[in-house]
Amino acid sequence: MPKDRPSLPAAQTPVELDGTRIQAASKSAAGLKAVQSSLAVGFKEMGVARTASMLLKINQKKGFDCQSCAWPNPDEHRHMAEFCENGVKAVTDEATRTLITADFFRQNSVTELAAKSDYWLGKQGRLTEPMCLRPGATHYEPIAWEDAFALIGAELKQLSSPNQASFYTSGRTSNEAAFLYQLFVRTFGTNNLPDCSNMCHESSGSALNPTIGIGKGCVTLADFDKADAIFVVGQNPGTNHPRMLSALQSAKRRGCKIVSINPLPEVGTHRFKNPQDLKNPLHAGEVLFGQGTAIADLWLPVRINGDMAVFQGMMKEMLAEEDRQPGKIFDQSFVSEHTHGYQELIAYLRWVSWDEIEASSGLSRAQIRAAADIAMSAKAIIACWAMGLTQQKQAVATIQEVINFLLLGGNIGRPGAGPCPVRGHSNVQGDRTMGIYEKPSAMFLDKLAAEFSIQPPREAGYDVVDTIRAMHAGDVKVFVAMGGNFLSATPDTEFTADALRKCALTAQVATKLNRSHLITGRTALILPCLGRTEIDRQASGDQFITVEDSMGVISASYGSLSPASPCLRSETAIVAGLAKATLGPKTPVDWDQLAGNYDRIRDHIEKVVAGFSPFNQKVKQGPFYLPNGPRDERKFNTSTKKANFTVHRLPKTALEPDQYIMMTIRTHDQFNTTIYGLDDRYRGIYNGRRVIFMNAQDMAATGLAQGQLVDLTSHFNGEQRVAPRFMVAPYDIPRGCTATYFPETNVLVSIDSVAETSNTPTSKFIIITVKPVANNQAAVAKLQEEMAGAAG
Repeated sequence: MPKDRPSLPAAQTPVELDGTRIQAASKSAAGLKAVQSSLAVGFKEMGVARTASMLLKINQKKGFDCQSCAWPNPDEHRHMAEFCENGVKAVTDEATRTLITADFFRQNSVTELAAKSDYWLGKQGRLTEPMCLRPGATHYEPIAWEDAFALIGAELKQLSSPNQASFYTSGRTSNEAAFLYQLFVRTFGTNNLPDCSNMCHESSGSALNPTIGIGKGCVTLADFDKADAIFVVGQNPGTNHPRMLSALQSAKRRGCKIVSINPLPEVGTHRFKNPQDLKNPLHAGEVLFGQGTAIADLWLPVRINGDMAVFQGMMKEMLAEEDRQPGKIFDQSFVSEHTHGYQELIAYLRWVSWDEIEASSGLSRAQIRAAADIAMSAKAIIACWAMGLTQQKQAVATIQEVINFLLLGGNIGRPGAGPCPVRGHSNVQGDRTMGIYEKPSAMFLDKLAAEFSIQPPREAGYDVVDTIRAMHAGDVKVFVAMGGNFLSATPDTEFTADALRKCALTAQVATKLNRSHLITGRTALILPCLGRTEIDRQASGDQFITVEDSMGVISASYGSLSPASPCLRSETAIVAGLAKATLGPKTPVDWDQLAGNYDRIRDHIEKVVAGFSPFNQKVKQGPFYLPNGPRDERKFNTSTKKANFTVHRLPKTALEPDQYIMMTIRTHDQFNTTIYGLDDRYRGIYNGRRVIFMNAQDMAATGLAQGQLVDLTSHFNGEQRVAPRFMVAPYDIPRGCTATYFPETNVLVSIDSVAETSNTPTSKFIIITVKPVANNQAAVAKLQEEMAGAAG
């Protein structure tokens, strides 16, 4: 920790509760309100003409890929408005006309900026020139690009080992930049390549690779038009993947059954008003006057961390029916030909008791049977999931139960069927495909070595959690982030802040200001880059980049706006600058040549990564699919060369009488750590974020009232962490369960509380106690009076 800086900036966002209101939640997702919200935010930040121009280019084949979620675009026909409300917010956030210049940093010290909310920081505009925070300084000051590269290069070269540096990647980074980044890092000599996957779908890959031989999903968007049943598990499409609702609506209208398994009743899986229906005379009335399309046929309000029990219960019911009608429920030919471990799973399902299943899931056998009935009547099933499954201690085992469920019915490698982990960031899957991974395969490293005449390191590097621990212990001294907001995305906020402060240097590539720029090492750099919407002009001319969506589709993205500042550089140019300054003339890679023409990067990618050749030719003809053995050929590249059933005992959680399980969630005005606004109309929260959702019966049992302020304390292995002053909001959530927004409650997640195998932070399972803030009766009365007036 730097001792010469006069005061340490606050790592946590300030407590802001004034004006927070709890009102009735929206009864349907999207609709005219989404259209109004999209246009309002666009006009405010970009102006009318710029908004119209940008909206017509989002997710179009010759436009740019949306910066937000990784939901795929249709292969052929695309709507003129191929975007959602939150996609517009993401584009507007980047394409805003508001700019941050050097004057801004002269007028605001780092400590003063840290006292501002994350929402305020993001609203200050686009970063426009490189900035440096010198040792002992209170303010950032401008620095030339070459001086910034030289500073980083000098710090890296003086390390006693390349493993004393760690290089983070966010999911927005393009394939070309990611490939070049990992090439630089491995040429430098380390596999310390943590990325945002470590905190979200790492559990999915850890579950899928040993069971089906690929760490990705096995469906395409067209499969949603063929599925008989779709299970949406631990996922909130309405906020986090809104364009998915169109696929669910289309499936529902043709008769597909949809099951939602989630502790919270999310409006997106309840009712959906599709703005595209305004063009259809048969459905326009639903949007204008109706309630919208009812999406889920069944909602199972599972207890937090009870999903494994739900799937075991469904399979147990299916087994009982299979016993009565042999060969009618399970796909025995698929099981016999393509799977391993069937008998072990069946023996476990016969053994596990319904008492245990009901206690673990928080559901009745009748509720689980209703879901099993839908599964048994379906010939093709898709199972989708997101972080509601991946961020629990038993995340990997839970996802493997989902795979067991699909395998019993032969629901992999069949039209309309398969696993579908829904990624949360636009190119997080592509970054992993490009080699952003701390545990690369020997095959990948062999190909990289042959292609570039380098000797990449073979030992595993640090993931996100291990990087934080290593920084805290002084074993990592330089931290470089290619995008993202590392501090706000990670667990154990104060521990992570201390870890960052112990670094000699922290450097952040970014488009907008965020809290990670304020909690720094002894020296800190902000390196502003081009956005997805902007023209990327290099030595050989204007460039395009590529991304991979959740379903393995590679597509091109073309920026069209003039850059926010002439000082901005592309991510690839920044990587090339870092590489040259660090590696010097001895490197066999011509970094300038690659950064000057992305076709050359793609030529290298196709020789290192399977499925891309001929990359440039294919992507210029249009989007293309990467090969997927389980989906395409029912080939499973596992240790048995078959899909593997797995057996897992149900977890047991013992809570004290005053304890609850807490999960973190997003608001509808938020994407990952980026806060677009302070409202969550889908849950009835306005002008505030410090809210804890609780079951009304739990509130009554403990004497808590709506609007009351409470302090939250987490409990893990005898350690306690506190997040102060949250407003209580009643919500339809299972008893003993609560929910709060992140990153405000990341401080409660211990760095040591991680999922088994994947090492993913357990942000969806935190044991807490809730204590009323002392002497706040008057404040509660005032809040309740204000809310009653607003409701009236």
